[in-house]
Amino acid sequence: MIIVSNTSPVCYLLLISQIDVLPTLFNRIMLPQAVREELLSEGAPAVLQTWVAQPPVWLEIKPVVTESDAELARLHPGEREAIVLAERLGADLILLDEKAARRVATARGLNVTGLLGILDEAQTRGLIDLPEAVERLRQTTFRASPYLLKSLLDRHQKI
Repeated sequence: MIIVSNTSPVCYLLLISQIDVLPTLFNRIMLPQAVREELLSEGAPAVLQTWVAQPPVWLEIKPVVTESDAELARLHPGEREAIVLAERLGADLILLDEKAARRVATARGLNVTGLLGILDEAQTRGLIDLPEAVERLRQTTFRASPYLLKSLLDRHQKI
């Protein structure tokens, strides 16, 4: 299975101490070079910088050369490179959170999920405590509608 990720899912999984769900769910993850650079950027939290500077064995960083494309030009470099890499590799799934990037990827025929989809699947497989993960997520800068978060929690509420 070929999985490509943008910055956001990796970033927030690290910030809520749930990064280990990625190799459990997907075995290997590929990041474009631009995502690595974003995780290493001066303003990034130290946990991101440290993690990507010494990446785990299940993470593969790939250089990506993008060509001029008006649709992709509106996206951030990490999103742009993730979409190009996913297309070139014939990825089974691309991990993206930003709406504009998700729309472009979907329009190009890519299968997309984001951080909440990852947490949903991790809870379904019994890998995480979803209410705790969502509470930690709320303490970050991650943006999702309260309705979406409530819907996710309700779907897994124990009866």
